[in-house]
Amino acid sequence: MSVLLETTLGDLVIDLEVEACPKTCENFLKLCKVYYYNLNAFFNVSKDFLAQAGDPSATGTGGESIWSLLDPQSSNARYFPPEIRPKLKHTSKGTVSMAVAPALEGHTAGGCGSQFFVTLADNIDYLDGKHTVFGHVVEGLDTLDKLNDVFVDKDGRPFKDIRIRHVVILDDPFPDPPELAKIQPPSSPTRAPDNSTRIAEDEDPLATLPEEEEERIRREKAAAASALTLEMVGDLPFANVRPPENVLFVCKLNPVTRDEDLELIFSRFGTIMSCQVIRDKRTGDSLQYAFIEFDRREDAEQAYFKMQNVLVDDRRIWVDLYLSPSPFALMRADVRPAHSPWQE
Repeated sequence: MSVLLETTLGDLVIDLEVEACPKTCENFLKLCKVYYYNLNAFFNVSKDFLAQAGDPSATGTGGESIWSLLDPQSSNARYFPPEIRPKLKHTSKGTVSMAVAPALEGHTAGGCGSQFFVTLADNIDYLDGKHTVFGHVVEGLDTLDKLNDVFVDKDGRPFKDIRIRHVVILDDPFPDPPELAKIQPPSSPTRAPDNSTRIAEDEDPLATLPEEEEERIRREKAAAASALTLEMVGDLPFANVRPPENVLFVCKLNPVTRDEDLELIFSRFGTIMSCQVIRDKRTGDSLQYAFIEFDRREDAEQAYFKMQNVLVDDRRIWVDLYLSPSPFALMRADVRPAHSPWQE
């Protein structure tokens, strides 16, 4: 009598001890049948010890038996007594046992519900006589090796989500209770029962981005930090401010280039509303960059494509159409002009 657990790390085939532990195996099989374990997380993994699952809340405090689901009104159906058999021990890796919960407030006794664990090493005799051994992994020991090597937090939960994707019942000798059809969903769930914030199974936290993409992200972060600083000192109304799309930022100017020179050069692309070379407020010297505001965005775009790296007064200028926050770092209170084209 077997079940197949399809996990995010690989498959596990479990042979069940249906004769030695009939109630435990029936509970496990019927929970599998109603998709109770589908998308459950392995929420507790201890290296060379065990990996625990079967709690939909992934907290270690949830879970219930199939009889509790069939009879929600019963106050003592959440757990059932553990079937501990002295001959069944945790001698080999891949031993499957039920976790035993303590008695809860309002309940006469604790016992087994839905939580189970799989041992990740041989001869863990500490667990003998304390938990119900009801199965053994017969295929998928390599999956257990992968599970044993995962990185976990201080509470033992893997940083990367490891879940039971699906359960396939290969053989079930127990007849279904009449009430089972009433609680069985029409299909397997598509959303995990717990609200996990873990690394997704298809996400690689060690993956590296292309160099160009890393540089773009670095520039964006630096620009955002500069904008936030300028917001704090009052140079920007808010950090995410963005100038109009009809404004060109021109830099690498020759210090001798004047406002009227730039306006004459760029006016062939359309009507210019404002053209200003930024100068030091105290000395009046050019800071070698300027802002040009066109009447239409299309004119600004044309100027952007045509004037990049063009010689102006023996200097190759640089033109940027959509101004990022970083140039604002140049616009401190002692050098910004009385009026800028992005100010209302």
